[in-house]
Amino acid sequence: MKKIALTIASSFILFSCAEMEGVMKEMGSGETPLTNEEVIKGLKQALEVGTNNSVKLASKPEEGFYKNARLFIPFPPEAIKVKNKVEELGMQKQVEKFVLTLNRAAEEAALEAAPIFVNAITQMSIADGFAILKGNDNAATMYLKDKTTNDLIKVFRPVVERAINKVELTKAWDPIVSTYNKIPLVEKVNPDLAEYITGKAVAGMFILIEDEERLIRKDPMARVTDLLKRVFGSKEAQK
Repeated sequence: MKKIALTIASSFILFSCAEMEGVMKEMGSGETPLTNEEVIKGLKQALEVGTNNSVKLASKPEEGFYKNARLFIPFPPEAIKVKNKVEELGMQKQVEKFVLTLNRAAEEAALEAAPIFVNAITQMSIADGFAILKGNDNAATMYLKDKTTNDLIKVFRPVVERAINKVELTKAWDPIVSTYNKIPLVEKVNPDLAEYITGKAVAGMFILIEDEERLIRKDPMARVTDLLKRVFGSKEAQK
């Protein structure tokens, strides 16, 4: 009987020691479980870092949009008949200048994009951070896009309008549209260039932010803060 009691006591002591050792190791390594609040902060921080990096890329003159095939803004589709007609009249250079200036307006506007996007990120409500963390490599960006695009377009439009004035887009557009509108029997056109550029610029920013999110998820070197390292280096983030 004494032997049985001693055996049970010894087993209990060994189990307790092993359990305590595991706890101490976990505490020593700092690997405490992630909270939903931490994950949400980490996701928002990733989007903020992604936004700031994206602005640097998007705002490069003639490289941000114009020479980037994924972001390039083409001649407005609703005015494509204008492009085709005036090119027939020998205005290819004017069309090229207009398209370049169109993209320069987006690049110029991108300089002011960071605070607008970051404010949207800060205000965004996320109920389940873990669902986004465990989602696709672009899950946070897609969530941001779904929740804020309409508001971003409204807020970003005045920035685009200032950029249009700065790069003198109207000077590049007027010769084209006035020539077209003088052609007999054609339906006159007057597309809202600010609306067109704003939509394309916001969409382009989301493409770049998506790239940055993927990088943060996959490359430890892209996790530039302790919070990003903790959240995206966690087992919950590994798929």
